[in-house]
Order: sequence, then structure tokens, then C-alpha cells
Amino acid sequence: MSAKDVMKIIKDNKVKFIDFRFTDTKGKEQHVSVPAHTINSEKLEEGQMFDGSSITGWKPINESDMIMKPDVETAVLDPFTEESTLNITCDIIESNDMQGYEKDPRSIAKRAEAYLNKTGIGDTAYFGNEPEFFIFDSVKWDTGFGLGKAFYEIHSEEADWESGSDLEGGNKGHRPRIKGGYFPVPPIDSLHDLRAQMCLAIEEMGVPTEVHHHEVGTAGQCEIGALFNTLVKKQMRLKS
Repeated sequence: MSAKDVMKIIKDNKVKFIDFRFTDTKGKEQHVSVPAHTINSEKLEEGQMFDGSSITGWKPINESDMIMKPDVETAVLDPFTEESTLNITCDIIESNDMQGYEKDPRSIAKRAEAYLNKTGIGDTAYFGNEPEFFIFDSVKWDTGFGLGKAFYEIHSEEADWESGSDLEGGNKGHRPRIKGGYFPVPPIDSLHDLRAQMCLAIEEMGVPTEVHHHEVGTAGQCEIGALFNTLVKKQMRLKS
């Protein structure tokens, strides 16, 4: 895909905003949105300036000018935004020497792949992450500032500890017991349809999925398996 291809996507889909994205060193995804009418092929090639000193652990204020350089191969329509938005993952470039920033995870991944080839250890390394997560109905917490106390509360209609709760529509009693969440069918697995929708959304954004299922834990522990790929491409939302 070229910058001209991206411009065609913008035109054909009446895209209103371009969302430039990157991941910081801690793994938090960051972004900045610009109106689509400000974008042209040159802008996609040159990138978007931003303040690197506002990213935790990155730059001092006197060296804060950095560049988000779009990787046009990652361009994908966002299925969740109200206004038509095109997401593009970026490399972080140092403005003083135009090299990849040493703390940028994508730059680290590219250097790792180059090292792999240069040393002759191998020509390709594949990575297959296995995302596991909980889906809660409500989470509340307080660290106690000004209250003299700290607490957290997790609410999950599926949780074993909710067996005695009064729930909207009635408590049907279908839920995994403690450590009993592995592979039960619905209605014990109350999140089957939600995971299926998540898989479809993930695939729509260019990441092939292989499997989804309930995991061992009660309270909504789930797993979605995505297809393996190289280290850089696993960050790129690319179809294999």
C-alpha cells in the first residue's frame, strides 16, 4: 500500500479524521487525530510532529520535538468511532537525525529483526501472543485520598460470588464456579456472543483470529487467539 492508496481510502470512505497511533515504552497506546482535509501524500510520507516530553520516560523539554511517521501499510478504518476515522500506526522518529527512537517499541522490534539477520541466528522469528482478559460489569476503587480508607469492588454477573445477588431480569443461576470456567457451553459461558463480536471486529481491523473461548476463572475470564506473525507485523494489524 502506498500513500496514494491511503488517499483513495480516505476519499472512497469519506473519512473525516486520521488517527495517528503509537505505543509508548510501557505498552500504552497513544494517539492524535487530525482532520482528513489536512492530509495529503506528502504529509503521510513526512509524518506528524508531536511533543515527546509529555510521554512518560521519553524526552526532556529541550529535546521534545519528535515525529510520528505513518506506516501506510497499517491503515485501517476504525469500526467504533462515530465519525469515519482511519487509524494508522506510526514509527517514532528523532527530529535531529531522522532515525528511529531507541525507546519506541516498533523501532526496537525492527532493530531486533535486523540483528537476527545480521548475526545469522535466523532469518525469521514468529510470535503468537495469547491475549487473556476479564470482562467485568463494574469496577470501583479508591486509594483513600481524603477519605482515610482504600478499597476496590468488582461486579460481574457471571461471578461465582454473585450466586445470591438480585439481578435485573432475575438470577438464573448459570455461572462458572471457582476455577470452573474452562470450556463450558452457554449459558454458563455467558460471554460467547460478545467474544464472537470481538473476533469479527478484530478481523475487520486486519488481524486474523484462530480461536476464542472462556478461560478457567469465574467472573468473565476470556481468551482470543490471534494468528502468529513476525514481531513488527504483530504490531501492524496486517493480514498474513
